Amino acid sequence: MRIVIENVGKTFVDTKKHEVTALTNINFSIEEQEFVVLVGPSGCGKSTLLNIVGGLMSPTSGSVYFEGMAASDKKPSLGIVFQEIALFPWRTVYENVIFGLEEQGISKQEQQDKGKHYIDMVGLTGFENSYPKQLSGGMKQRAGIARALAIEPDLLLMDEPFSALDAQTRTLMQEELLTIWNRTKLSTLYVTHNIQEAVYLADRVIVLSRHPGQIKEIIHIDLPKIGRDKDEYRVQFEQYADQIWQLIRQDAQDALKEG
Repeated sequence: MRIVIENVGKTFVDTKKHEVTALTNINFSIEEQEFVVLVGPSGCGKSTLLNIVGGLMSPTSGSVYFEGMAASDKKPSLGIVFQEIALFPWRTVYENVIFGLEEQGISKQEQQDKGKHYIDMVGLTGFENSYPKQLSGGMKQRAGIARALAIEPDLLLMDEPFSALDAQTRTLMQEELLTIWNRTKLSTLYVTHNIQEAVYLADRVIVLSRHPGQIKEIIHIDLPKIGRDKDEYRVQFEQYADQIWQLIRQDAQDALKEG
């Protein structure tokens, strides 16, 4: 199954009643089992585009559709992980993880099986009965990822999920995410402003210009999926990172001036 983003545009009316174009003429696809990363300067519409793909926002023009689903197939399911870890504070880790399964009306036994499986996958075994306030930032984010994975979505959407974490935890979470992805092979659309993170995770990096957001370039990352941070790939890794930085550098400087 393939997700197609075709001629997508988005305009808003701002507080001064001016029409603002956030995105224009966005065209790309996400292939089955592909990890696609959106990167660009502040204000380029990365999160807006992710929300449109996730059906949380409608495009002003263009469309998003799933190819390769028979008419009789169920509606495609989406798992979403946001920067703000939206766990229910009154529910335990286990209760948070199975929330989507409850909504789907899945049997208690299957809820238990899948809940245990994905809690184990994200390394939270032993914390099933803990509440969010008892968890570190990284553990909360793992619980959020487990909840998104538990419904076994057709597409996983992640909007800067590690940006609030400290540098060390972030690096560890990136490694864990790749390990999890290797086991699930989920089609994924991931938003980040961190260029190194984009190169570390992506099969393809889509570089957006600042407003209105347009695709500047799509870069295929021709490195092994696991172990890109090894010394033998360092030169190539840095070349990709520099290529992306050169594409967004001027836009990033302009965004900084605007404050």
